[in-house]
Amino acid sequence: MTRQWMAGIMAAGIFAAGAACGAETPLPDEAGKKAPLGCEPFPSRLHQFVWRNWSVVPQTRLATVLATTPENVAQVAASMGLPPQGAILPAWQDKGYITVVRRNWHLLPYDQLLTLTGFTRERLRYALMEDDFLFIKLGSVKPACSPLRYAPPSEAERAAAGQLAAWLREEGVAESLHEPEEPRFAFIDRLSRPDPALAAAPPSDNSPFGLRFIFSYFAEYGDPLFDPEVASYPEGLLQRLAASGVNGVWVHTVLRTLAKDPAFPEFGEGCERRIEGLRTLVARAGKYGLNVYLYLNEPRTMHHAFFEARPERAALRGVAAAGDTARLCTSHPEVRRWMSDALATVFTQVPGLGGVFSITASENPTSCASHRQQAQCERCKQRSYAEIIAEVNATIAQGVARGNPEAKVLAWDWGWDDTQAAEIIARLPKNCWVQSVSEWSLPITRGGIASAVGEYSISAVGPGPRAAKHWSLARAAGLKTSAKVQVGATWEFCAIPYLPTLDLVAEHARNLASAGVDGVMLSWSLGCYPSPNLEVFQAFTKGANETGPVLDRVAARQYGAAAAPRVREAWTAFSDGFREYPYHIGTLYNGPQHMGPANPLYLHPTGYRATMVGIPYDDLARWRSVYPAEVWITQMEKVRAGFARGCGLWGSLLPDVQKAARAEAGRELGLFRAAELHFAACANQARFVVARDRMQAAATEPERALCRSELRAAARTELAAAKQLLPFAKADSRIGYESSNHYFYIPQDLLEKVLCCRQVLRDLK
Repeated sequence: MTRQWMAGIMAAGIFAAGAACGAETPLPDEAGKKAPLGCEPFPSRLHQFVWRNWSVVPQTRLATVLATTPENVAQVAASMGLPPQGAILPAWQDKGYITVVRRNWHLLPYDQLLTLTGFTRERLRYALMEDDFLFIKLGSVKPACSPLRYAPPSEAERAAAGQLAAWLREEGVAESLHEPEEPRFAFIDRLSRPDPALAAAPPSDNSPFGLRFIFSYFAEYGDPLFDPEVASYPEGLLQRLAASGVNGVWVHTVLRTLAKDPAFPEFGEGCERRIEGLRTLVARAGKYGLNVYLYLNEPRTMHHAFFEARPERAALRGVAAAGDTARLCTSHPEVRRWMSDALATVFTQVPGLGGVFSITASENPTSCASHRQQAQCERCKQRSYAEIIAEVNATIAQGVARGNPEAKVLAWDWGWDDTQAAEIIARLPKNCWVQSVSEWSLPITRGGIASAVGEYSISAVGPGPRAAKHWSLARAAGLKTSAKVQVGATWEFCAIPYLPTLDLVAEHARNLASAGVDGVMLSWSLGCYPSPNLEVFQAFTKGANETGPVLDRVAARQYGAAAAPRVREAWTAFSDGFREYPYHIGTLYNGPQHMGPANPLYLHPTGYRATMVGIPYDDLARWRSVYPAEVWITQMEKVRAGFARGCGLWGSLLPDVQKAARAEAGRELGLFRAAELHFAACANQARFVVARDRMQAAATEPERALCRSELRAAARTELAAAKQLLPFAKADSRIGYESSNHYFYIPQDLLEKVLCCRQVLRDLK
């Protein structure tokens, strides 16, 4: 996202709700009272601030935040062993701001965060509230940080800073600060350039999945079409996705930004630019045989000022929503008229558009029935839940068909009241597809603990009973079906581009083919990297019952015939290990697996709860969810062991890989080793928390001494893991990245973990 683009979004009114409040725009939990974390292992908050921002924010801006000179900032950095600051990548402001905000969340109050990021209050509020649940990912709590200003470090602080530099030298990692590394975000440039040597996978009518669509690996989520270049989908990425067997991509949209309407003059500001961006994307994708689909989550709630602007709008107001907003009631014909007209306009203006998929019961409130609150609306209380949900989907389907009768309309059952699904599906128009999360409600047992899958699972192979039931109902109603799956990476683990668990992926593809599913959505907004995993869904043929031949073909195509047998062995080892993953949605959202060795050790409880795929802290109870601590640890160790076996096999096969793929296969080994270290860190950090909590409760000194011994062992193991991961992370800018979180960690954080472990070891003496 360029600065010019961001300025354009501001001008187009995307942030109008905040802008109306001017300088007093409220920021979430701005008056919060919860104390921030301490600054260990640093001698002061000033030192921690300089360390954490040295590689992501120019020192001139750091000086502005601290109300001092760049020279003073540089002296603080040098005292800890940091080299002179080099050029800071502009991408941190556009593609990495979430990382910058997260690493300063416990360091700065909002006003200084604004200075650090260069955001206005409106822009920061929008990011926190609308950027894929960012404030929730930060814990829905803003620590009460006092203003941070520069003061000359005391003699004791200077000595402590020197100790940090000494620790880095003692651990043999100080030189890494001076050694070159692949710049963060380098993969974006690499994926953006078309590869002249890359041929798209040949079209095949034999795939049982006529639709195979996915999101961009590095897209801007909020308003990607306002960018005139549509940089979220560069030509090189589209080429690589097509070569991986994908035939469609999707973008997030807000319907009122795409078309004007005479009854609602507020709608459609900047729509011409977005439509032009959509045309650009459709044409670019079409060169590679890809169709473009819009994600609809409609109608969006509106501020009360919208309903009060004209007398006739009072009748459109539905159930109240969060803050000063309310739903547009879809039982009112004028709301449905607008939705249908807007979609007809879009599909008329962009004739090559492939279709839409809609979520009508998501976390975001849309219709009055979306959160089953229709009884609170005077119009909707006379109607059934199923009638309203089906009507919203029918309205969408009608509008799309008016613009392009050939376009696809996928009604996703995410969040539907399952007891009403049969009636909803029976009411859907015949041009709709029914999409279900394949693995939802699948029963599993891991480590002797029985539970059921929610979603975002590769370790549990679907389909589950919920999806199977809904697809059966759809076929009985004459509708096509689609499965939403996670093929590349999931919230089980997403700090590398894709999981090399091809056996599991192929089994899922086989099962879906046997189930007669017509299409697959290959991922949500994560796990979208072009990978062999994606190719499996094209390589599978109608009527195929065995995964072996499919995996043989994919392995040979990717790595050459000589290496294919050993590749298959490695994939099996990775898959067998991952089958042991202690799956629970609580672990997926709260566990430390994405931070891995970069997650700090806390010798004293933080008092903070783990956040949704954001900051795990030391919250073992939420990490392990339904699993006893020892079971969770054991299962993570089993996953680690499987990845260790797979990495050993992968290392041995590299000499046999075809020459054109050998360098990339070597880089992949770095990714897979990183995954192994992440799973090891999960088990080790859990052991640390168990021993720490046991030490606090211990009644005798021998008990405490035993706990201290266990803590020291865990700290040494974590220190080693951080050092082992460091060269892999420096060499590959993909490690630690996920589009909706930006970087979970960067190499600087692994060095901080080294310092953290040394501090813990010293304190345990």
